[in-house]
Amino acid sequence: MGDAAVQDRLEEYRTELTGYCYRMLGSAFEAEDAVQDTMVRAWRSIDSFEGRSSLRSWLYRIATNVCLDALNAGNRRARPMDLTAPTPVAQAQLNARPELTWLEPVPDGRVLPSVADPAETAVSRETVRLAFVAALQHLPPKQRAVLILREVLAWKASEVAELLGTSVASVNSALQRARATLAESPPADTDPADPLDEEQKQLLERYVAAFEGYDMEALTALLHEDATLSMPPYDLWLRGHDDIVGWMLGVGEVCRGSRLVPIVANGTPAFAHYHPDPEGGFSPWALMVIEIVDGKVSGITSFLDVKRWFPLFDLPDRLEA
Repeated sequence: MGDAAVQDRLEEYRTELTGYCYRMLGSAFEAEDAVQDTMVRAWRSIDSFEGRSSLRSWLYRIATNVCLDALNAGNRRARPMDLTAPTPVAQAQLNARPELTWLEPVPDGRVLPSVADPAETAVSRETVRLAFVAALQHLPPKQRAVLILREVLAWKASEVAELLGTSVASVNSALQRARATLAESPPADTDPADPLDEEQKQLLERYVAAFEGYDMEALTALLHEDATLSMPPYDLWLRGHDDIVGWMLGVGEVCRGSRLVPIVANGTPAFAHYHPDPEGGFSPWALMVIEIVDGKVSGITSFLDVKRWFPLFDLPDRLEA
């Protein structure tokens, strides 16, 4: 097989491997780095690949080792609500934490390969949700790998055992422990959004109208009573529509007159949030990921490091007036 053919074969697996590494690491950029490292290692070792397993299994073995090496450094990605208690708006202060603290958003196209089975697509989207990936970060690295391989990617216990170089009993035990840990603090369920149903479309249209019009009464009607707002890289987060609206009428008042551009991130609706620019038009302000439960907005995560996120999502660096 020629070099070009080898490269093409390896590239067939890039998207699904990135999805796997993203679930493992919680970082879009670290996942892409891990996959690139996997591809380089595979390229260098292709002559020693003996075909005793499939090329896909071999690549997953390499990718798993790359991720486990990265996780052995002890970093665990989190959301603000994993680190602190909610703060009443009257006491809210913006304290930034280092970039490597935070769970990162990811474009669906980078991590979700195209598949014909709608049920498989639904599972893939469900398991890149921010809440689900955040829950995975509570698991020890090997348990995390086992749970993803067994329950997300539907590998057999014997296949996972071979990949990890361990026994089926050990894999089953790790899966049982991982399930027990997740059961103690299960990820919040959110409504599926692929495709958006008519009710969800109308909800998001009303959300855009309320936010862009800075109509806080209309916005309150769209939020769950215990909805959350977080703004990485700050560890502050707010719970309850009263505190969220209080924030937006206080410090958040700078967002009056903003524009929202619909996108998709982590299998859920999202918006590119552009802020009025004193020099005219609108400049990037945040990547806003929306979670929906029972027809209302249950969570808003505004990722503020737009120099990282807007290029990743291929978003324009400004909007004209």
